[in-house]
Amino acid sequence: MLVIRLLRAGKKNQPFFQIVVTEKKNPPKGGRFTERIGFYNPMTKEKNINSERVQYWLSKGAQPSDTVHNFLVDAKIIQASKIAKHKKSKKEQKTEEPKPETKPEEPKVEEPKVEEPKVEEPKVEEPKVEPKPEESVPIPSVTS
Repeated sequence: MLVIRLLRAGKKNQPFFQIVVTEKKNPPKGGRFTERIGFYNPMTKEKNINSERVQYWLSKGAQPSDTVHNFLVDAKIIQASKIAKHKKSKKEQKTEEPKPETKPEEPKVEEPKVEEPKVEEPKVEEPKVEPKPEESVPIPSVTS
């Protein structure tokens, strides 16, 4: 199966990506790709994509990676919505989950409440204990 993906090139801390067509199982390193169809420079945000070759490979059944798919949508080569590259946090997932539908409940009939007489228990007061002041110990001073 053919895939359109990014191949990292460039120096250390200066990334540069080539957009290549390659087999899904084989990494595109070392020139082992079928065709180079564009490039992306993240330092300058420059992109260049050969749209004719992309259309050709898509017609042959090549699947773009998520990032390349988003590049193709930006370049208006394909008509689709962008794919989210990052997973949503657990907090966002909880807020977006629809609440389960509850069945309409029948109105509850309130029973008359019977008040029971309150019995007061005698309060037992505990004796208050005052804290003892700490004894001060003189510190000998050293004179030379």
